[in-house]
Amino acid sequence: MFEIIKKDKDTKARVGKIKTAHGEINTPDFAPVATAGAIKTLSSQELKEAGVQFILSNAYHLHLKPGKDIIEKAGGLHKFMNWQAPIITDSGGFQVFSLAPLRKIKAEGVEFQSHIDGSRHFFTPEYIIELQLALGSDVMMVLDECVHYPAARDYTEQSLKLTIDWASRSKKFYASRDTLYASQIFGIVQGGTYTDLRKQAAEQLLEIGFDGYAIGGLSVGEPRDLMYEMVNFTSGILPENKARYLMGVGVVQDIFEAVENGIDIFDCVVPTRNGRNGTAFTSKGKLTVRNALYAQDFSSVDPECDCFCCKNYTRAYIRHLLSIDEMLALRLLSLHNIYFYAKLMKNIREAISKGKFLEFKKESLKHYNVIAK
Repeated sequence: MFEIIKKDKDTKARVGKIKTAHGEINTPDFAPVATAGAIKTLSSQELKEAGVQFILSNAYHLHLKPGKDIIEKAGGLHKFMNWQAPIITDSGGFQVFSLAPLRKIKAEGVEFQSHIDGSRHFFTPEYIIELQLALGSDVMMVLDECVHYPAARDYTEQSLKLTIDWASRSKKFYASRDTLYASQIFGIVQGGTYTDLRKQAAEQLLEIGFDGYAIGGLSVGEPRDLMYEMVNFTSGILPENKARYLMGVGVVQDIFEAVENGIDIFDCVVPTRNGRNGTAFTSKGKLTVRNALYAQDFSSVDPECDCFCCKNYTRAYIRHLLSIDEMLALRLLSLHNIYFYAKLMKNIREAISKGKFLEFKKESLKHYNVIAK
C-alpha cells in the first residue's frame, strides 16, 4: 500500500506513493481540510484543478451533520461531495482535545455534548471504525486522545494506555468486518513530549499492526524546537516501509523540517484559514493582502504563480473585496493558497528526486522569515 520511489541522499526525506481505492497519493503531500465534507468556499473541481491529490474530513463532524445514514444512502462521502480522489478521515480524536469542556473520557470511549445543539453522543473505538467504513474512507484513523501541552507525565501515561487499548479494539473491529481492505487503517502515536512514551506507543502500535502510522499530539502549543525533536525521534522508530503521517501540521517551515525527517503526508487548516483572513502564501513569503499598502497595487498576489487568482486579479482588487466583506475575496485567496501548497509539495518531491532537497529548502525558507513585498 506504500512504496518508496526515491530517497534523498543527505536526509531522511523520501518520495513515495500511497495506493488507495480511489487512486494514488504521491508523497510527500499535503491535504487541505474538508472538515464536514467541504473545503470552505471551494468546489471539488477547483480542488482538482489546483493539483490537490487528497483531502481530510472529520468523522465526528460528519456524524453530527448530516449523519451516517444520509451519507450511506448517498453512496459514501466520495459520491456525496463529488470527490473521486482519496479521502482520509480523522476519528474525532482531535475533538477530544479541542472540545475538552464538552466531552467526558471513559474506558469504553468518549461522550460528547454536541457543540451544535447540546445533544449527547457516545463514541466507542468500534463505532468510529464503523462510521468511517460507512463514509467510505480511503484511510481511517483510530480513536485516540490528544493531550494538551504541557501535560503532566502521570496523566500522559494514563492517556497513552487508553489510546493503545482503543487502537487495539479498533484494529480487532476493523479485522472482523468484510471490508475487502478497501479502506486502510492507521495507528496514531501519542505520548506527549516524552520520548520514552512515544517509543512505547510506537512499539505497541507496531505489535498491533497497522497499514500506516500517524504522529499525533503535536502543534498543540509546544515550542517549535520541541515539536521538531518529537517528530525526528518518532519518525526514526517507525518502520521505513509504512507511510508516516504528521497530523495537524501545515506551516511551511514545519513541513520542510518534517519532510527532512521522513514524514510523508500532512494536513492542516493553515492555507484556507489564512486565505479567509486575507493572507496569501507566496514564493516570497506571506502576504497580508488586507493591508492598506496594497490599495493601489495592481500586480498579482504572486507574480510567480499561475493559479486562476493570480492570472486574473490584482492585489488592489482583492483588498477592495476584503474591505467590503465580499465572499469572492475569500474564495480567491483560499484557491490561491491551496494551489500554492499543492505546487510546493510537487516541487519538494521533484527536489528530493533530483537530490537537491536541502538546496530547495534553504532557498524556499529564506522568504519565510519575512513578510512578502
